[in-house]
Amino acid sequence: MRTGPPPWLCRQCSRRAFLQSSACALALLALPPAPAPAQEMRSGFIQPHPALYYHAVAKGLVECRLCPRKCEVKDGERGDCLVRENRGGKYFTLVYGNPCAVHLDPIEKKPFFHVLPGTLSFSIATAGCHLHCKFCQNWEISQARPEKTYNFVLPPEKVVAGAREGQCPSIAYTYVEPLIFYEYMLDTARLGKKAGLLNTCHSAGYINTEPLQTLAEVLDAACIDLKSFDPQFYRDLVGGELAPVLRTLKTLRQKGVHLEIVNLVIPQMNDQPETLAKMCAWIRDELGPLTPLHFSRFYPLYKMQNHFPTPVSALEQARETALKAGLKYVYIGNMPGHKAESTFCHKCGKLVIARRGYRLGEMHLKDGNCGHCGTAIPGIWKQKA
Repeated sequence: MRTGPPPWLCRQCSRRAFLQSSACALALLALPPAPAPAQEMRSGFIQPHPALYYHAVAKGLVECRLCPRKCEVKDGERGDCLVRENRGGKYFTLVYGNPCAVHLDPIEKKPFFHVLPGTLSFSIATAGCHLHCKFCQNWEISQARPEKTYNFVLPPEKVVAGAREGQCPSIAYTYVEPLIFYEYMLDTARLGKKAGLLNTCHSAGYINTEPLQTLAEVLDAACIDLKSFDPQFYRDLVGGELAPVLRTLKTLRQKGVHLEIVNLVIPQMNDQPETLAKMCAWIRDELGPLTPLHFSRFYPLYKMQNHFPTPVSALEQARETALKAGLKYVYIGNMPGHKAESTFCHKCGKLVIARRGYRLGEMHLKDGNCGHCGTAIPGIWKQKA
């Protein structure tokens, strides 16, 4: 756990210098996150903000109804996410307007391959998470209380202003599980929508139906981690259940939210061919064969540092399984330079968008259609007015 803010957070930068540094970064093959325009920072959270979706079950005891855990929280204690606290029988979020990570990222980093390719997204996250993945790549903030991180003072209106200043057509709620800063995300998304910005999130999809339906009204695109199709994997390595995630995916599809799915392929853990085949068949039947699916390479992190990285052959085998199941847009991630980073038309098979890391090459896309045969390519290709 770090004991102080990272160096880029300790310096102020002008808008000109910030945009110049971002432009230079775009020339890199693997583009690192660019710091957002500097804001006031401090250690610890700002102030509590009333939480949504909870119920008083007894004197001084509340039940959180945001996610399937349904934590029962005593006065003075917090839910499993570490960021929601019972104070005198009322429930509060401690991370509203208080992100610990603010960056301008390529939209491809989320990863979204079918949303405004080549643009930057104003990306935010707070401390905390309601899942406990043993392979988490952002565990230093996801498994931390907000008083243990250095945080921006960045209310919703400043997020929107920062996105516009940074010339970002979208806002991304990402890095950790954004559902744990639900109220902050919802208010920001509503303002962003009014300002003509796209709202995107990268989530594990572990949320109850009612708050999800409310969020879906202002959400344009969601990248959901389908970590495995094995319920036991979720219990043992994630600390959750599979069924609510599948329900979330179906709800988002029904609500018309653009959907992309990520599966982190962990050798000998979730790469069994029969399990992957079942997962891909479910995606095809329940969400549609044009749903983009990303197989991402695992690297040893957090509590799985003694495991080994995913062999390229395992990723390619997973992709072949998905293609055989009838999925049309299947990608390999965390493998810069692999052919399966690029988008090919599902009808004529020709190249539509070439990628190498976060850098784009050839593009044969016209008004959302394949530049070769004219077939509509699923996605969001135009910025809002």
